[in-house]
Amino acid sequence: MVFRNSKGLIILAFIAIYVIWGSTYLFNKIAVTELPPFFLAAIRFLTAGIIMLFIAKLLKVKLTISRKQLLNAAIVSFFFLVYGNSVFIWALQYVDSGFSSLIASTQPLFVLVLMRLIDNKPMQKKSMIGIALGVIGMYLLVSQQNLTTSENSLLGIIVMLTCVLSWSYGSIFVSKAVLPKNFLVSTGYQMIIGGLIQTCISLFFQETWSSPLNWSTDVQISMIILIVFGGIIAFTAFNYLLKAVSTEKVATSAYVNPVIALFMGWYVLDERLSVQSIIASCILLTGVYFITSRKRK
Repeated sequence: MVFRNSKGLIILAFIAIYVIWGSTYLFNKIAVTELPPFFLAAIRFLTAGIIMLFIAKLLKVKLTISRKQLLNAAIVSFFFLVYGNSVFIWALQYVDSGFSSLIASTQPLFVLVLMRLIDNKPMQKKSMIGIALGVIGMYLLVSQQNLTTSENSLLGIIVMLTCVLSWSYGSIFVSKAVLPKNFLVSTGYQMIIGGLIQTCISLFFQETWSSPLNWSTDVQISMIILIVFGGIIAFTAFNYLLKAVSTEKVATSAYVNPVIALFMGWYVLDERLSVQSIIASCILLTGVYFITSRKRK
């Protein structure tokens, strides 16, 4: 790919996974008020995947995929979209949303530990400092809320941790896996496979399906944003970054996304933004700096 090592493109890709994915908290919250979680995911990913392959076709990119690439795309789709994303959202019914964001922030730690176990890659001091700051910042952020637990909260927490582990392992797997070289094609196949799997899950749980024409305007707009920006743009940027930079740097989105979500809640929904929230955000971003500025061996 021509722009594979472009610093400008890498910066734009990081902006996409930081800002766009941070904003999806807001739009997912709006959409899930009317739509069942797996039905929402199925429509979102199937539509995004079809659009991606259509764009690739217009650009005269070959859509052919080998059996090995298709298998790898299915594996990636499961780790990211099916288990890492949709199951995590399902577990939110048992765990307070603030505490769940703290669980999600452990992803960079999972990535570094897995890289240590799989590749015997040592943790550098800057990475360890960055992870520590990230966890501290996230704790300050969510500790302001009264975390309420339900009867199945322990189940929800365990499931969420396995989801973070799934997403983390998927990140490492993508960095090494044989996939279509064009990121539109690669991401498109992942989206379609994930959408088809979640369609089956939605039907299995007998979720109520509805026509987009029957959705409220807010949900329609949210779904369009989730498909175009959260799916097509951000997830393609995510796949690109996993090939262009170190995996643990990409994982820093787990720290930045909640910060973006916090400020969007303040700006869009007029939610209160406290001094503690601002301090926590600064600590989180400092942690990101330590991880992204480490020397790559």
